[in-house]
Amino acid sequence: MAFLLSPNVYAFCFSSLNNIKVASSFRDDRFRSKITGLTESGTTSTGTAISFSPNVHSTLSLPSFLVHRQHLLRGGAMSSSTKHNLSTSSSSTDTSIATASSATSTSTRKSSTDTDNNNSKDIKTETTNMTPSPKLSALRSKMKSLGIHCYVIPTDDPHLSEYVPEAYMRRAFLTGFTGSAGTAIVTADEAFLWTDSRYFNEAGLQLDADHWTLMKQGLPKVPTIIKFLTKQATDKYKSEKEVFQVGLDAYVHSASFAKELTEAFEKAAADIGDTDDQSIPTVGTINTLDSESNLIDEIWGNERPPIPTSPFRVHPIEYAGCTVEDKLDEIRDQMKEKKATLSVFSALDDVAYLLNVRAMGDVSTCPVGIAYATVEMDTASIYCDPAKICSDQVRAHFENAGIVIKPYDSIVPDITTHISAVKRSKVWIDKKRANYAISRIIPDANIIDEQNAVTPMKSTKNAAEMEGMRKAHIVDGVAMAHFISWLENQIVNNGKSVSEVEIDEVLMNYRAQQPGYLEDSFPTIAGVGSNGAIIHYRAKKGSDLMKFLDHKNPILIDSGGQYEYGTTDVTRTWHFGQADSKFIDCYTRVLKGNIGVDSMIFPENTPGFVLDVFARKFLWEAGIDYGHGTGHGVGAALNVHEGPQSISPRWANKEVLKKGMVLSNEPGYYEDGNFGIRIENLLEVTYVQEEDNNAYDNDIKEGDEGFPKKEIGQKTFLKFNKLTMIPIQKSLIDVKLMSVEELDW
Repeated sequence: MAFLLSPNVYAFCFSSLNNIKVASSFRDDRFRSKITGLTESGTTSTGTAISFSPNVHSTLSLPSFLVHRQHLLRGGAMSSSTKHNLSTSSSSTDTSIATASSATSTSTRKSSTDTDNNNSKDIKTETTNMTPSPKLSALRSKMKSLGIHCYVIPTDDPHLSEYVPEAYMRRAFLTGFTGSAGTAIVTADEAFLWTDSRYFNEAGLQLDADHWTLMKQGLPKVPTIIKFLTKQATDKYKSEKEVFQVGLDAYVHSASFAKELTEAFEKAAADIGDTDDQSIPTVGTINTLDSESNLIDEIWGNERPPIPTSPFRVHPIEYAGCTVEDKLDEIRDQMKEKKATLSVFSALDDVAYLLNVRAMGDVSTCPVGIAYATVEMDTASIYCDPAKICSDQVRAHFENAGIVIKPYDSIVPDITTHISAVKRSKVWIDKKRANYAISRIIPDANIIDEQNAVTPMKSTKNAAEMEGMRKAHIVDGVAMAHFISWLENQIVNNGKSVSEVEIDEVLMNYRAQQPGYLEDSFPTIAGVGSNGAIIHYRAKKGSDLMKFLDHKNPILIDSGGQYEYGTTDVTRTWHFGQADSKFIDCYTRVLKGNIGVDSMIFPENTPGFVLDVFARKFLWEAGIDYGHGTGHGVGAALNVHEGPQSISPRWANKEVLKKGMVLSNEPGYYEDGNFGIRIENLLEVTYVQEEDNNAYDNDIKEGDEGFPKKEIGQKTFLKFNKLTMIPIQKSLIDVKLMSVEELDW
């Protein structure tokens, strides 16, 4: 069933869950050191587990160090109004939310995102006080001394992570743009930033237009980075007969980028030829500057944050559902089939999944730790800072699984040694998910460049992982019921306006009360009015953009939690006053698209892009659309964005949807300068027929006794089950647009 807001919705949530105790413990030493002794807000210095009443009407007693643990991480302090509200709040007894009229509507903007795996949420960092001009001058001086004509600065870390530790936020430091996706290129006299349309608005506000040109990726006359660099190289060769040198750090670029750029240079050279002797010139080349450190680090200097070394913790088998030994056996079976002698895992969530460990603090909101892993036929290794393995439990966990602990920087020389020492060596590595520094040392004759074995294992959750995800969504529903009751009470009953920052703080507080809560799964997006149209907006105290919610404007809230046993991600759009007819029409069409995907039944081997049209159909009928993808994969107590599955109009991702996958379902609509609407639930993929589910859960394969019999040509069908258990505002629905089946949903 769908959970639509009704006068009894909060009572429903708690009557169903009255046996869940809301308790939390303060697990993060980084925050403990900042908080101990803060008596002004009534906190204690013990850092021990604290219990709370589950009654939604109770006065909140959560200590302020849990209320704003992530707020403190970004250097903020709790507002006095938040302190007051958290100590005096009481819930509304009237949970109805009215409809009707609100102001203005002007330009229509179709926001866009890279959706094959991500509607990515931002990780913000404070940059130095150094202004763009000195930074660029220092970089250009270094470039000139090294003989390079441009330098490429991506968002990535050595593991090509979506979210990166602050120490690797080099692009943000140099440009001032803090969005989670973008690449900067600096030449001798110009500087450019490429980003997709999720961030056009934000980048335009944050970049210094006197020094930076915003390249709006995907627009008709904007070249790709590869085409831009190729033209630069071609023009330079034609005018000066000089080879264009592209400088980059091989550890933060993918092998696929380097390959594509090299091939583009070769093609351009072949097209040019040499008019004198018909030979093929070299127009451009990549210089990885191996004898230099990353050029941005020299400019950043002592202000650069240290590379984090947060300790690993064991992810319990009750949540993992599969031992490390069993995972290694599966990988080695596949290695035998491919004749691979070594498998290399670079992505942080691959390493965490494979070794049944998690960490908190290396990458904000992502429960992963900085490490590589390799698997051979008789051994497996983790490469990390020794400070990350400081507990006897983790050491014993690795020892029992036969995992060898090695220094982080040994990964490249160890791969080189393996290739030279092992006869007929074959290294299995996914070059799209591995940095250029690693992949370039593997000769073509020794590489198996394919999706690694962990990626599909991780994406299809086992029974224990799925049970953890269901539990996480139950407690997340409790937290959101608390929160929306508080928010409605403040706006409707008390007549107050509430800042976007305070909304973020209070929502995190309610999640922090739930058992097993660790941190948010991404920075909360709370956009009032026009800020809701900024796809990855993040409220910041003191910002000119920050707004206050009242009964006149809608709010879009996209948020989620990391729990010991699961990960959540949900978006809701609310209006506590009278919404106008256009807003209601758009909201209803977005909801119909959400229901359209949610209720789909489809055969096995269906790729996600096939379903995308069902989310957009009703918007298209009104001549409107949204530019981001409809759904991304979600990890089980892992990253909130996980591949390879997605629901997106980008047909290049042909990954089929499978039983056990978890995806978001998040159609939306955005009017720049006016409002944003998005409704997001998480869904699990499951079989329509229970006998197929039973076979899957009991690992009964085709050909085994007990496998469901099928007629020749008979297909097996899949559907979605809802995970998210959070209300949708009924008063924003135009029932005249809804079918009977949609109303029954």
